[in-house]
Amino acid sequence: MAIAIRAYQPEDVPALVEIWNEVVEQGIAFPQKAPLTNQIGAAFFAKQSCTAAAYDTETAEIVGMYILHPNNVGRCGHICNASYAVKTTYRGQKIGEQLVRHCLHQARQMGFRILQLNAVVKENHAARKLYEKLGFVTIGTIPEGFQKKDGTYSDIVLYYFPLQNEPTAET
Repeated sequence: MAIAIRAYQPEDVPALVEIWNEVVEQGIAFPQKAPLTNQIGAAFFAKQSCTAAAYDTETAEIVGMYILHPNNVGRCGHICNASYAVKTTYRGQKIGEQLVRHCLHQARQMGFRILQLNAVVKENHAARKLYEKLGFVTIGTIPEGFQKKDGTYSDIVLYYFPLQNEPTAET
């Protein structure tokens, strides 16, 4: 399967909402509790600095996505934040890595200087392994910073990536 990544298009919204909601409903990664509707999703994805879709070049099926936006404003507006999601049935095929690499490039092009990840759940070993492989730096840990769907709490790890750097590992 060959994957390409592009800016999302309005007709992508139902597929992006489906992928986003898979993560939300699993309750172990994204902080949101309520799933998106297509209408709310359309507004949410449109207000991001960048929403991108990963798709299978043969079938055109959307298999992953990311959002990119400022992490803060004003004197901290050069720091961006991102969220990544891959369709459950396509995980483990390095699509997430392609999304992160694309996002780093896009963030540089948009003039951001740092990408900060605010809340990576400690047990999200696949994501943490990927970020560390690519050269993200651990800022610290917030004990019990994430409430999982089952009501228990997990630590969250904060990461940053200086965008003047290139990722340290190749695919």
